[in-house]
Amino acid sequence: MLKLFKNEYAHFKSFPRNMRILLMTNLIYALVLPIIELFVGAYILRESDNISYVVVYQLMAYFGIPVSFLVNGYLLRRIKIARLYSMGMLLSGVAMSIMMTLKSVDIVGISISGLVMGFSYGFFWANRDFLSLSTTNDSNRNYYFSMETFFYTITFIIMPAIAGYFIVSGEQFGWYSAKAAYITLTLVVFGLTIFSSIMVHQGDFVNPKNERFVFFKFHKDWYWMLVLGAFKGIAQAAIFFFPILLILSFVGKEGSLGGLVAAGSLVTALVLYLIGRFSKPEHRIYIFSFGLLVFLLGGMINSIFFSAIGVMVYQLCNSLSRPLLDAAYFPIQLGVIDHIAEIEKRNKFAYIFNHEAGLFAGRFVGCMLFLLTAKYASPEFALRYVLVIIALIQALSIPVAIKLVKKVRNYKKPAPGRVQKTLLSEV
Repeated sequence: MLKLFKNEYAHFKSFPRNMRILLMTNLIYALVLPIIELFVGAYILRESDNISYVVVYQLMAYFGIPVSFLVNGYLLRRIKIARLYSMGMLLSGVAMSIMMTLKSVDIVGISISGLVMGFSYGFFWANRDFLSLSTTNDSNRNYYFSMETFFYTITFIIMPAIAGYFIVSGEQFGWYSAKAAYITLTLVVFGLTIFSSIMVHQGDFVNPKNERFVFFKFHKDWYWMLVLGAFKGIAQAAIFFFPILLILSFVGKEGSLGGLVAAGSLVTALVLYLIGRFSKPEHRIYIFSFGLLVFLLGGMINSIFFSAIGVMVYQLCNSLSRPLLDAAYFPIQLGVIDHIAEIEKRNKFAYIFNHEAGLFAGRFVGCMLFLLTAKYASPEFALRYVLVIIALIQALSIPVAIKLVKKVRNYKKPAPGRVQKTLLSEV
């Protein structure tokens, strides 16, 4: 066993230093994500007893992401990318602090907190995507993204279980209130984000070129990438808030929320490590398709049983499908960016920024689908059937992904001096 660990560590050390530092930074920050993704929504539901408030919070966060992507693009002209990356991580603690200081959870307060959390996500993902693009290549991206997702999966085993038990135990034994537990978790988030901010500054990361990055017209193949991003965004809307709503609706406490998420992540962690270690670029479509089928299976079982058992099975499926989709999606996305940027001779950050438009459109559709269904049918109907609808819509992304992968493989560099028509549309 010790020899196995040494061999795997040697394999990790064989990759470029910046790639390893970025992975370690994301490992530390991965300890924060389960708290801000799961327990902020649980806190809103606990304090307001209003499912729609959770969706409003998420919608405001989704609105803040593209805004911060745009601001980040201009700030990169003057500020080091590591600092902006750090700011994104630190803002997650600020957003939680705003939530904890509200005297009562109302629509204004959750909207402000959600917006700041969206800024946090935006600065984090905008810079994380560019750093991932610039520190990896197509041959090592399966390993990089599988390892990164493996880290997130492991932390979703540890942190939800610890945090959920910590929140519930205080009330159960009369040691402290749930509010005090949430405040403590906010302090933990701040500490971890500071640590991860220090780590990212150990790398020698280079900013994108100081070039125009806002465009409205692109090569025709890029629009297929935006379609794929929109499909992903629709699924993200469900992935982020449905587990919270379902588990708290049927099981009832944060301790159960943490335990179910942790249990569902254990098998996924092993699967992801094996995918990262042994899969090749040509396997991405199979990984992607399998992740979508697992997501559909979970939604169908939840719809059929619509009980605590259904929630448990759904959460197990969700814990497996999300990392599989990410492990396959990101290498596909970065491969398309590499090739389209070569064709159009543009700053690669332009595509990272524009890709967010596709994600935002999908997230908005996913959230509105739930809100409108809950309003005009019932919250129970929405929780029971919207997951299946989203999963069926998401399945349409499989032929789009296949088309993009084939396009990337068949790309040829444009002849020297050839002028792309799309370059005339710069803003």
